[in-house]
Amino acid sequence: MKKLIAGNWKMNCTLTEAKYLIADIVNGISDRSDLTDKCKFLVCPPFIYLPTIRHATVQYGTLSYGAQDCSEQENGAYTGDISADMLKESGCTFIICGHSERRQYHKESNALILKKAEKVQEKEMCAIICIGESEKERDAGKHLDVVLKQLEECLPEGSRADNTVIAYEPVWAIGTGKTATAEDIEDMHGAIRDRLRKTMDDADDVRILYGGSVKPGNAQEIFSIENVDGALIGGASLSADDFLGIADKV
Repeated sequence: MKKLIAGNWKMNCTLTEAKYLIADIVNGISDRSDLTDKCKFLVCPPFIYLPTIRHATVQYGTLSYGAQDCSEQENGAYTGDISADMLKESGCTFIICGHSERRQYHKESNALILKKAEKVQEKEMCAIICIGESEKERDAGKHLDVVLKQLEECLPEGSRADNTVIAYEPVWAIGTGKTATAEDIEDMHGAIRDRLRKTMDDADDVRILYGGSVKPGNAQEIFSIENVDGALIGGASLSADDFLGIADKV
């Protein structure tokens, strides 16, 4: 399968910066057909820039866009929330569910993340379900138990490879410059794959992304690890050169 190169812009960019960034990414991809032969590209900008991204990518089937979160509710009096239906109508095909920053800063539970992922799949989009352990949990030797529990409790029943992506993001490696060792990543991704096989007929076709300070300098080693099917990229996705440079390492 093609590697999924997913950029999470988080709460970054002015409108002008977003326009330049997406233009540079689109132009970079269109100039490099070899990249699209081996990679699928996705960007997840702040909600407010979705129309801008849609306009910039409408002619390019090689670049998808999605959202960083959605409400678990269908509609109603939920001030500030955005529904999966609204995001689908905006052209989103992927939605990130349960990013570690949502878990940490917004106290999102596994039960809530499950509801969001169910809503995304119900609307025929792909849920990128994020799981990962803290540094304290890893140091205590609980990392496998923590991550697999998150996977079990956040994965909707009936999930399939076409509506589910799993993103393993060790919390201690996000935005810190730290990266898990190749052995750490291989062990965790292998455990995730084995657990998926217990509940999904097409588990081997489910993409498992690594997220945690991925950059051009370490991408080649990360992509060479078994069961790493792409990357969920934070800071490096804010530079077209770095974002495409990571893809180039595939």
